[in-house]
Amino acid sequence: MLTGDSSTLRKARGAFFTPAPVARFLVDWAVRKHSDAVLEPSCGEAVFLHEAAGKIGDAGRLVGVELHRASARQAARTLAEKGIAARIHTGDFFIHNEFGCYDAVVGNPPYVRYQDFSGTDRAHAHRAALRGGVRLTNLASSWAAFTVHAALHLRTGGRLALVLPAELLTVNYAGAVRQFLMDRFTHVELVLFTERVIPEVQEEVILLLADGYTPDAGPTGVGGTEHMVVRSLHNADDLGALAATGPSRRWMPEDKSAKWSAGLLSPDGLDAYTHALGDTGFAGLQTWGETTLGMVTGNNRFFTLSPAKAEQLGLAPTDTIALSPPGSRHLRAMTLTAAQLAALGADGSATLLFRPADAPSRAAEHYIRSGEDLDVHEAYKCRVRTPWWRVPYLKPADLLLTYMNADTPRLAANQARTHHLNSVHGVYLRTDLRADGMSLLPPASLNSLTLLGAELVGRPYGGGMLKIEPREADQLPVPAPSLVRAHAAELRAARTSVRRRLREGDLLGAVEIVDRILLTGGMGLSGRRLGALREDHARLSARRRARGRSSTGRSGAGVR
Repeated sequence: MLTGDSSTLRKARGAFFTPAPVARFLVDWAVRKHSDAVLEPSCGEAVFLHEAAGKIGDAGRLVGVELHRASARQAARTLAEKGIAARIHTGDFFIHNEFGCYDAVVGNPPYVRYQDFSGTDRAHAHRAALRGGVRLTNLASSWAAFTVHAALHLRTGGRLALVLPAELLTVNYAGAVRQFLMDRFTHVELVLFTERVIPEVQEEVILLLADGYTPDAGPTGVGGTEHMVVRSLHNADDLGALAATGPSRRWMPEDKSAKWSAGLLSPDGLDAYTHALGDTGFAGLQTWGETTLGMVTGNNRFFTLSPAKAEQLGLAPTDTIALSPPGSRHLRAMTLTAAQLAALGADGSATLLFRPADAPSRAAEHYIRSGEDLDVHEAYKCRVRTPWWRVPYLKPADLLLTYMNADTPRLAANQARTHHLNSVHGVYLRTDLRADGMSLLPPASLNSLTLLGAELVGRPYGGGMLKIEPREADQLPVPAPSLVRAHAAELRAARTSVRRRLREGDLLGAVEIVDRILLTGGMGLSGRRLGALREDHARLSARRRARGRSSTGRSGAGVR
C-alpha cells in the first residue's frame, strides 16, 4: 500500500486492490504457457503481474499499464525487488495500443460511475470502445470501455480474465459489451459470488473468463458463442476448489445483448423459469400495451397540491387536474378508485396538479407570480418549456405501475382515471385488452414467475429498492391474455382474498392464491418447479435488500 494513498483517494480514481486468491485464480486460468505474453491494464501495484511471474519463463512477457504515477512506480519497484522482469507503462490505458500482442489480459479495471467519468477521460474511453465496434452511452461507467479495449490487445485465441462489477449482467448500457464478448470469444464463463468479494467496496463483483478471442468476429463471422457457462460460489475462499470439472451450468441468453441476469438463478430455478417462459401462458408486459414515464413537473412541491391547498389559494377547477399523488404507497392494493383518491385528498395528499388548461384564473396568475418569486421557473424542466408553468400533458393511463419497490412492482387499475407523475409509470392497454387488463391483470401479475422475473429485468437501487424502467417493464413476464381469459372467473372470485392479503401486508400469501389458479392450475407447473421459482425469488430479493442495507453511504467509485 502506498504511503499517503488513502481510501478516499483510491475511491476517487476507482482503485481498489484485488485480494490475492482472486488474482491467483484468474492468472492460473488465463496464463497457460511459459511463453505467454501477459498484460495487466490499470495494474495499480501489479498484484496480477506478481502472480503471473511464477508461470512465465524467459520467452514470456509481462506488461502493466497504470495511470496513477505513484502506483506505477510502486509496481515497478516491487516487481524489481523480486527479480521479476516486467515493463510498466505510466499513462492512460485507453490510448495504449499494442493491439493483437498478448496471449492473456488479466486484471481488475477501475469502476468510476458516469457522474464522475467525464471530459477527456470519457472521450478516450468511448473512442477506445468504438475501435471494437461498441458504442457506449453517456451512462456507461469506466469498466465497460476497459473491457472492450483490453480484449483488443489479445492475439487470436487469447484469453481475457477480469474482475468486473455485476452491472455487466443487468444494466442496459452494457448490452453492447455483452454482445461484443459473445461475438468475439468462443467460450464465455462467469463466476458469481453470494458474499462480497472485495471488503472495501459494496459493489457486487463477478469474474469474467473469456477464451478463444477472434479479431473482427461478429454475427456473420466464424468466432463467438451462443451460450455461456455460469458457476456460483459462496465467496472467494471457494475459488481454490473450483476446477474446470466443478459445478457449472450452461445458459443461453435470449439474444447476445440481452441481460445476463438469469445467470443469477440456481440450476433448478433456471430450469423452472425457462420452462415456464417457454409456455404460451406468459409474455412480456408489452403484449398488453405500452408502458411510459409519467409527467415531469420540474418542482413537485410547487405543482402538486392537496384539495385544501388549492381551495386556500382560491384556484378555479380549470386550474388543476386530478393526480395520483407522488409516490406509490397508495397503489399497493391493485386499484385506485375515485373514492380512494378523494379519501387521499381529504387526508392532505397532493391529488391535484397545477396545470391551467387555457387562460389561468386570477388566483392562478397570482400563484404563478409567487412561483417566479421563488425561482421555480428557473428549474431546468420549467425553463425549457413555454409557458414554464404548463406541465406537458399525458392522458390518464389504464394501469399504474410502481417504479421503485421494496418488494416487487405492482400494477393498479386506474379506475379513478387520474393522471400520474414520473414516480410511477403508466400502462396504456391495447383497446381489445383494456377490459380484461384493468380488471384482471393486476391480481394475475401477483404470481411467483412474475415476481422472479421482476428481480431479473429490474435493477437494484439505493437502499435495496428494485427499480424498473419502462423498457425493462416491457420485458416483465406476466400472464398472457389467453391465460388470463381462460381463468377470468377464478381470478375474479379470488380478488377479494388477494386484496385482503395485500392489506395485511402478506404479499406472498396473495401470490400463493394466484399461483394455484395460474401456475399449477392453469399451466400445470409441477410443485418442484414452482418451489424453485419461489426459492430463487426469495434468495434474489433477500440478497438485494441485504446489499442495500450494507451499501448505505457507498461511494461512486469501484474496484481494481
